[in-house]
Amino acid sequence: MRKPAPKKAAKKTTKKKASKRASTARRRKAAPKPAEVKVTAAKGRPMLTWVGKRPLSRVTAFPAQHIETFDPAGSLRKPTNPGLWKDWPDAYPPGGLLFHGDNKEILAHLLANGFRGKVDLIYIDPPFDSGADYVRKVSLRGATGSAKLDGEEYTLGEQVQYRDIWANDNYLQFMYERLLLLKELLAEDGTMYLHCDWHRGHHLRCLLDEVFGESNFRNEIVWYYSGGGASKEEFASKHDTIYAYKKGEQVVFNVDEVRMDYKWVDGQRRADGSERDLARGKLPDDVMGLDIVKLNKIMPWSEENTGFPTQKNEAVAAILSRASSHPGDVILDCFIGSGTVAAAAQRLGRRWIGCDINKGAIQTTSKRLQSIIEDQRKRHKQGKLSGVGDEGGPTPPAQLGLSVWRVNDYDLTIQHNEAVNLACEHVGVQTTRSDTYFDGTRGNALVKIIPFNRPLTPLDLEELKRELAARPEEDRAITLICLGIETAALAWIEDWNRLRKGKNAVNRLAVIELRTDPKYGKFFQHKPAVAKVSIARKKDKLLVEVDDFISPTIIERLDQQAGVVKPKIEDWRAMVDCVLIDTAYDGEVFNIALSDIPEKKTDLVSGHYELPAPKGKTTVAVKIIDMLGEESLTTATV
Repeated sequence: MRKPAPKKAAKKTTKKKASKRASTARRRKAAPKPAEVKVTAAKGRPMLTWVGKRPLSRVTAFPAQHIETFDPAGSLRKPTNPGLWKDWPDAYPPGGLLFHGDNKEILAHLLANGFRGKVDLIYIDPPFDSGADYVRKVSLRGATGSAKLDGEEYTLGEQVQYRDIWANDNYLQFMYERLLLLKELLAEDGTMYLHCDWHRGHHLRCLLDEVFGESNFRNEIVWYYSGGGASKEEFASKHDTIYAYKKGEQVVFNVDEVRMDYKWVDGQRRADGSERDLARGKLPDDVMGLDIVKLNKIMPWSEENTGFPTQKNEAVAAILSRASSHPGDVILDCFIGSGTVAAAAQRLGRRWIGCDINKGAIQTTSKRLQSIIEDQRKRHKQGKLSGVGDEGGPTPPAQLGLSVWRVNDYDLTIQHNEAVNLACEHVGVQTTRSDTYFDGTRGNALVKIIPFNRPLTPLDLEELKRELAARPEEDRAITLICLGIETAALAWIEDWNRLRKGKNAVNRLAVIELRTDPKYGKFFQHKPAVAKVSIARKKDKLLVEVDDFISPTIIERLDQQAGVVKPKIEDWRAMVDCVLIDTAYDGEVFNIALSDIPEKKTDLVSGHYELPAPKGKTTVAVKIIDMLGEESLTTATV
């Protein structure tokens, strides 16, 4: 018989186990927690004043959740240029970063996680407060898929940014806070570019002067475009404005990188002995437009229409990137939209960070960058890389992979415009687009829908008060529709209505709170997309077959928009934008092993896939994204 171990040894082993358990428990408890980030006060002049103006001295930084990875070359695990990533925070893989969430919270997160003063170039194209309803127009796929849909893909937290129906003071506070955070992220020799138009350009210029300092103003660039309509009552608007600001005394400006009219000259020798030299033309000035097309001719891409309503020309982002950054520098766009800035950065060998509250924007950008990266991988194998570097030579990409993150869980299941439409239909609101403030009418009352990403606040009510003061002849009652009400707002309404008694009281307020109202509450119903997918293993291969897919939202939209003859969907693939497959899904991060993204709108996804199978048992996940951006996830262990 084996003798029992001495008591002393047994006691020692027990301590080791206890220590190991304690260490494991500590690791489990050490989950990321929100942190406070300090923000430097704005000291520039002049200073705008508005109702509710608040300095941003501190902001809460929430942790980020890793939700998706695209890394076909394995560069996120082992970068091709390790030296380039020495200054990169350890929390993130060395590649493009795409964040889904409120950009205020994302910018705070970046500040708290090692990016303070690390961003070399910022180029943003924020909402213009134009009164426009930016809804992406979507067509079903396929040669006969001519049925068009209003995208309406905005989640409940997106109204403030994407319907452009701001109240004046809310817009100024919104931009003020984000400019303060962007300044903290910008490097000392970095440049900030802000793209806007006539609606808010004058206000934004004042905000930039206050945040960055009037002495740090560099350029007012006019971007001229020839499209758009004509006017018989006034001079037609044919330009946007881009304001450029620096942060420190020294600033990057690569003058030779932005000369126009490139011409190849043969017979001249370079310093390295090669025959081809590049003759450079004139410098661009602060009015750009047709000249950019000349520059675009030497770029190895053509402008792709992603269907995004505010998409900008990639050549604009390219020339600003070339002028104000070097290959390997970090470029940030916190209103990423269709991904134009990230696309230019990827092609020009820059590192990039993109943010957006709109899930459709994240999906569009991810698909766009995946296509560019795949193209760069092919060119790399052929000895040709996308992008134009020094003396017209190829610029190696800074990364060949990207990761998608979510901050503070903005992956909401119901879409904003869908929610508004449902609310209006449920409550009986007749919507109107002719009024820049009120959303419609209900009986004889005017209706104002409060942004669904927050409760009704006293600030909303003060804005309503000012709006009514500007309409002295308006005597109708007001109905406010919201999700949640602050206690202070209830007291404000009670005081307001105390002076407005009787059936015919002028501007009496009523509130419908959609979560708790006894008649109208709990009305949200959303049917998710459903897929029928077969997943099997055959020796060393994985076989994935998408047998069917249905999007109730698309079907409902077609029914709503149809006339006498309802369009029919004969092939489920007409509803599908792309198919993504993860062959070893861990339940948290979706690592894209295969992406089926048709090149043209008339093309369909395959639906049948064969992939190498990992050794041993594995969980395969199939993500299908429909034409409205809704996702369906199917998993199977094989």
